[in-house]
Amino acid sequence: MNINQLFFHIHYCNGRKWREPVKLPRKISRTLSHHELVLVTDGTGRLTLGEKSYTLKEGMLYYIRPGLFHVLELHTAETTGLLTVHFSCTRVNLNDSRWEIADEMPALHLEPAQSIKDAYPAQELFHKLVDCWNAKLPGYEFVSKILLQQLFMAIIHHLKKKHQNDAASLKVEKIIQYMHQHLSGKVTLGELSELVQMAPTYLSRTFKETTGYTVIEFFNKLKIDKAKELLIEGDRKVKEVAQILGFTDEFYFSRMFKRIEGVSPSEFYSKNVHGI
Repeated sequence: MNINQLFFHIHYCNGRKWREPVKLPRKISRTLSHHELVLVTDGTGRLTLGEKSYTLKEGMLYYIRPGLFHVLELHTAETTGLLTVHFSCTRVNLNDSRWEIADEMPALHLEPAQSIKDAYPAQELFHKLVDCWNAKLPGYEFVSKILLQQLFMAIIHHLKKKHQNDAASLKVEKIIQYMHQHLSGKVTLGELSELVQMAPTYLSRTFKETTGYTVIEFFNKLKIDKAKELLIEGDRKVKEVAQILGFTDEFYFSRMFKRIEGVSPSEFYSKNVHGI
C-alpha cells in the first residue's frame, strides 16, 4: 500500500474519549460502500466480517472494507467504547504536470483485525482524529484528513516494529501494567529495569521507540489520564485528586496537568462536567 498516492475523504467519525459510556444499539448488521476503521477502547462483543468472526477486545483495531457484510454485536452496550472513522479514498498521482485520478477505489492492504494495544502513537492519533471531527472547529475537515494519514503511517510503523521486536514490546507492556498499579506513588528507572531485566539505557530507548514517550513522560501522562477520570466523576476536589495520585504539591500537579492537557484541572472540570 503506497500511502503517498492516497487521497482521503472522511464521511464521519464516532466515539468518545476518557472511557465514557458510548450508547450504541446492541446489534448492527450492514454493508458499507466505503472503508471503516474501528478501535475498541472498552467493553466486549463480537464482530463478524463476512464469514469470519472476531471477539471485541480493548486495543483491537478492525478494518471493514467496502462491500463487506458485517455484524457488530455488543455484550454490554452501556459500557462499550468504540472509536470509528468512515472514509473513502482514491489514488492521485502527478504525472508530467497532469493529475491522474484512479477510477476505482484502491484496496487497502490492512489486516481485518489486529492489536494496537501497545501502539500508543496510533491510539492517540485515533483519539485526536475523533476529537477533531467532533469539535467541528474551522478547518476541521482538512486537519482530520491529515490526522487520518498520520494514523495510517502509525499503523504501518507499528506492524513493522511488531515483527521486529515482539519481545521488547512485551516488556514495555509489563512496565505499563506496573505503572498502572503504582499510579498513587513513584516509579524509578532502576526498579523498572530490574522488573524486566533490561539495562536502563536500553530500556529508555526501547520504551521511547515503542510509545513515543520517555518513561517519566508516559508515567505522568497515565497519572493525568487517571486525574481526568477522577475529575469527571465530579465529587472530588483538585487537591484530593492530586493526593490520590501521589502529588504532595497541589500546584505542581496543576502545572503538570496544564502542560499536558493545555488547560488547568479546574478548567477541565468545568468544560467536561458543567459544559462551561
